[in-house]
Amino acid sequence: MDYALRSDTAIFALGGLGEVGKNMYCIEYEDSLIIIDSGAKFPESDLPGIDYVIPDYSYLVRNQFKVKALFITHGHEDHIGGIPFLLQKIRVPKIYAPRLAASLIRKKLEEHRLKDKTIIEEITEDKVITVKDLSVKFFRVTHSIPDAFGICVDTPNGRVVTTGDFKIDLTPVGPDFNIHKLAKLGEEGIDLLLSDSTNAEVEGYSKSEQNVIKSINEIFRNAPGRLIIATFASNINRIQQIIEAAVLYKRKIVVVGRSMEKTVQMGREAGYIVCPDSYFLTPETIKYARNDEILILCTGSQGEPLAALSRIAQDQHRYLKIMPGDTVVFSSSPIPGNTTSVNKVINLLTRSGAVVITNSILSNIHATGHASQDEQKLLIKIAKPKYFMPVHGEYRMQKLHADIANEVGVPLENIFILSNGDSLLLNNGVVRPGKRIDTDDIYVDGNDSSGLSTAVIRDRRNLGNDGLVAVLVSMDSRNNKLLCSPSIVSRGFMHFKENDELLLQATTLIDNALKELFKDKVTFSDIKNTIRNVIGNFFYQKSRRNPMIIPVLMNKIEHHDTLILSNDFFETIKPVKRGRKRSI
Repeated sequence: MDYALRSDTAIFALGGLGEVGKNMYCIEYEDSLIIIDSGAKFPESDLPGIDYVIPDYSYLVRNQFKVKALFITHGHEDHIGGIPFLLQKIRVPKIYAPRLAASLIRKKLEEHRLKDKTIIEEITEDKVITVKDLSVKFFRVTHSIPDAFGICVDTPNGRVVTTGDFKIDLTPVGPDFNIHKLAKLGEEGIDLLLSDSTNAEVEGYSKSEQNVIKSINEIFRNAPGRLIIATFASNINRIQQIIEAAVLYKRKIVVVGRSMEKTVQMGREAGYIVCPDSYFLTPETIKYARNDEILILCTGSQGEPLAALSRIAQDQHRYLKIMPGDTVVFSSSPIPGNTTSVNKVINLLTRSGAVVITNSILSNIHATGHASQDEQKLLIKIAKPKYFMPVHGEYRMQKLHADIANEVGVPLENIFILSNGDSLLLNNGVVRPGKRIDTDDIYVDGNDSSGLSTAVIRDRRNLGNDGLVAVLVSMDSRNNKLLCSPSIVSRGFMHFKENDELLLQATTLIDNALKELFKDKVTFSDIKNTIRNVIGNFFYQKSRRNPMIIPVLMNKIEHHDTLILSNDFFETIKPVKRGRKRSI
């Protein structure tokens, strides 16, 4: 092994620690490595142009021969969204997933043209999978999606259990949390427990989905006109509740938004969403139904700019727009960071005459899928782990979860708060810290799994914050001289037409610096560095901003003008007249 004695079992995360999203946990023993979940994270506003954030798979690429299987706890994007990108990097012989998650993964792989890359096998709670020296079994948990499981891995050195995402809902929509099976595993002995930390900041118990059903029915009873409900497309239990209420109150259902349409279709095919075909309308045929007989079920509960509800609110949807008398329900709570976007959509809806209902003490229209503090305590009491590792949460959530574990009896020295890449080593029931594995975030722009480096993201942020300045220099490299004064062009930094004096000073500085530089032999790299240093320092002194500086060098070669663009621009050469090409 790269970092441990051969007899150790290593446990580490490539994603999911210090963050909410891109969950990916690995258990490795000798030449066998299994992965638990392979998620993605949606980018925040400070990641311009990025579609997904995924873990760095470099360790798995280097140890490809050890990878035996991928196990999935449930079908949410932060647990399965990275699978297409993982399969572009390494071969995973088999994926074991619950029924619904397996359906979602198959659909995802078809879209990425990867359906023949691996074998997908559906699991049940009673199944036991043997992967060489590792034995894997499952126990059902309650969450905001059907078919959610915790996973138990028995290794030659001891037992590791992960809860996956869970809550302990005593009146769930669907099957109960199998507390008895978890208790049995605890009685037999759990050496290391990995547990969901997402709601470690929330006191008490989480609300039951049954409370949401009552509130949804109340809204259906009282809505005078069209009813528009936005929720997470992944929350199939909530979608089924809403559809059942629509049938009860005889409202036709219009499903809007690509992800919502896919979820409803797949949920109906798999039997998780039950509704007669006659209750569904298309957006094109909505005009044939009365307003008080219509339910519009859509995406956009987080204020996403391109989601269906946002487009409806901005009057940009082809078939739907807000009418006075509409009731719009946000059946979710804003994720931290999305509050501004949600409020913007609410204001647009209200301005158009809609009545907007959001989750509050007075309207229980959302219940989290993650355990609050008392449920976390209860689970640790049932599992009785010897060692504890809080996972799936930002650092403050992990720290609070660690304190909770200590409060209910786990010794402080047996609790490990780790970051992605940190490892634990299990040997004969004893856990100790291991060496660190190199890992990082990979930023996906489009569907390319190769991703973008942090340097590219830094450049994008720099451009967004401080803009760009291009310095065009015409020169004769044979004779070490400038052909004319440098030209400066700005985009997103400042308008030079209104700052003639500043432009003149900057041009003079570059002109003098290059003439001084040309007294000796220089390289193109020397010229570019001089331009960056001189102009960068000057603009920072004048504006306290650091625009991206791009030198563009145009060189005269053999009496023929050849335009040579800087390596920082396009790394190409464009001849203006016939002549010999020459690279920088």
